[in-house]
Amino acid sequence: MQEPIIEVKNLTAKYGEKTVLDDISVDIARGKVTVILGSSGCGKTTLLKNILRLYIPYSGSVKILGDEVTTMDEKEYNQLLKKVGVLFQGGALLNSLSIAENLSIPLEQHTTLPPEIIERIINLKLDLVNLGYARYLKPSELSGGMKKRVALARAIALDPEILFCDEPSAGLDPITSATLDKLILNLKDKLNMSIIIVTHELASIYRIADDIIFLHQGKMLYAGPLKDVKNAGHPEIQEFFETGHFD
Repeated sequence: MQEPIIEVKNLTAKYGEKTVLDDISVDIARGKVTVILGSSGCGKTTLLKNILRLYIPYSGSVKILGDEVTTMDEKEYNQLLKKVGVLFQGGALLNSLSIAENLSIPLEQHTTLPPEIIERIINLKLDLVNLGYARYLKPSELSGGMKKRVALARAIALDPEILFCDEPSAGLDPITSATLDKLILNLKDKLNMSIIIVTHELASIYRIADDIIFLHQGKMLYAGPLKDVKNAGHPEIQEFFETGHFD
């Protein structure tokens, strides 16, 4: 059996005195799409940020690719970041830069590649998201779906082993959302990535998820295959998968 690509053990996260995640333990499988799911404020994005060490956990352990993230020094952490891509909810593109310049940022910061090789990589990644024609445009000249695809191209610039996506379909119409899901799955197979996604879009979950992590009020109610989630025996899970939303 393969080692999990991410191991979370007894993770507790707090904002001041408020406990947001309470003793979460879960293994995330290599080579799969794992969706973190739950109602607003349940701790989905907090879990993502604690795994990435954007927040330091109050207690517990997080291992990525077998290495303990919470105790790494900055040099070790920067090395780890080369193996990780992040698609932020708003895209996080710099409006003053062209699309090609946005994609060049991780390549210039984390490699010593010459400019001509960086340019070739940029062209390749933009072609992978079907935006080769947009390299000289600015983010303000793109639609919402195109911005997400550019942000995705930047997230895979270093051929990461793991891709994290925070609400990738937020703000997109159903057709554009479905197209983005298909693209993410295509890139997963081409680049042999493991993908962790925070979302509450039911249609998207059915299209892309292999495994589910279901959070409720800071607790983990379920972790396992999508096909088994409806039999988990929790009314909160049943409600979501029957209605597509939380009351």
